[in-house]
Amino acid sequence: MKSRLLGIGAGAAVALSTSLYADAQPEKPNILFVMVDDLAPDAVFSDRFPFLKTPNVDRLAEEGAVFDNFLVTTSLCSPSRASILTGTYAHRHGVRYNEVSDPDPSLPQFPQVLQEHGYVTAMIGKWHMARHAEPRDGFDYWLSFEGQGVYTDPELNEDGRVCRVEGYITDILTDKTIEFLKAETDRPFSILLWHKANHAPFEPAPRHADAFPDAEIDEAVSRSLDFSGKPRWQRRERIYGPHYRHWIASEGKPIPDRLDPPPPWHARNHVILNMLRCMLAVDEGLGRIMDLLEQQDRLDDTIIIFMADNGWFHGEHRRGDKRLAYEESIRVPFAIRFPESIRGGIRIDGWAANIDIAPTLLQMAGAEIPESIQGESFVKMLEDPGFQRSEPFFYQYFQEEYAPGIPTMLAVRTAEWKYIHYPYECEEEGNFDELYNLEDDPLEMENLIHSPEAAYRLSEMRELLNAAMEKYDYTEPPYRYTPPSER
Repeated sequence: MKSRLLGIGAGAAVALSTSLYADAQPEKPNILFVMVDDLAPDAVFSDRFPFLKTPNVDRLAEEGAVFDNFLVTTSLCSPSRASILTGTYAHRHGVRYNEVSDPDPSLPQFPQVLQEHGYVTAMIGKWHMARHAEPRDGFDYWLSFEGQGVYTDPELNEDGRVCRVEGYITDILTDKTIEFLKAETDRPFSILLWHKANHAPFEPAPRHADAFPDAEIDEAVSRSLDFSGKPRWQRRERIYGPHYRHWIASEGKPIPDRLDPPPPWHARNHVILNMLRCMLAVDEGLGRIMDLLEQQDRLDDTIIIFMADNGWFHGEHRRGDKRLAYEESIRVPFAIRFPESIRGGIRIDGWAANIDIAPTLLQMAGAEIPESIQGESFVKMLEDPGFQRSEPFFYQYFQEEYAPGIPTMLAVRTAEWKYIHYPYECEEEGNFDELYNLEDDPLEMENLIHSPEAAYRLSEMRELLNAAMEKYDYTEPPYRYTPPSER
């Protein structure tokens, strides 16, 4: 395969009259898309956890590009996955909640388009949308499990046949990927290797159970917040819990204006350490697959993506989990390696999102991009790492019936500012919106929603949110919690 990109280094710009993928029909690159379930945006490709050694994931960064502001349009497993596949927002593809439905079948998914374009396609791992493991359209090979699955001795559905396989799930998925690559050598391939790791309950491979014996986790600065400047629902949710039974029980109970200091932080946080230990098997598996591709002389002809479907809180804002519109939740680690078109070591600061993956891969494969896609290819960002989008990022999360303590929220984010709107919450009851100056306050500690100095910026951000809702044809969610007193 001849190189199609020359002269791009870290921070360099390339002057090109047309996209490198818009000239002659390109050869079809292979695609290996590795995704983990849940990972803090700075867990890899940074020095936050120096004890976490992931040489194969790091190799993607050294030999490819890392996006430092890669975002998910909904920080929740099922919606994020559906957005990746369809290139659309949750309100468009219909997967607003976990384990309820698959994407709207009228929307083309990028593996289906690639399949029609001559690719052999495989889904290996965690589907996690409609709660069944039967094969879906668009895949020549299917290996998955129901819902979240389990880490040890999982029941798998392989092309419609159900069987229980002994072993650790990450290793099993790696083995199946290697089997597929050995069997399919004649056609370009597209593999979704979507791991169960690192989802809770965090169970590392037995060989990694005692990894990081001396590691310590620093306490997040924003864990010290007393939530006095945050909307009231956050204090209520921290005290009583977000789940339906607790939320119903907390109706009418007192909510303080500020929270007491949190309990002491334990640097040997075994929950966090076990989550990170799960990454070790993922990294080992990636190394095995890259070694095979190198032996097959296909490594450099393969686009390799690594990312997480959501971010994760490690104590920031006194939280675990994701869902909220804060940076730790909506940002994910993302790297892409393809030496035919990407010079190694690039760090890209401009934002891109999960809905941009489908059009990007289709463009790089020389396939037609469906009109239904709402995302935008980031090939131009790979060509010019200094490129910055002018429009803001639009985020949405929809209140879940089982956990109504976290309300529906919509947000817009620019490089400097973020506005978070709670459309069904009452400001008079203290459930006001949030506004942050990300340039001065990257940890989102000071809510400027009531600041007179930020009034003009607030007005501007509200206009941007309205424009985004109009641009993407936003529709209201089907569920909204109603207190018993209002029923």
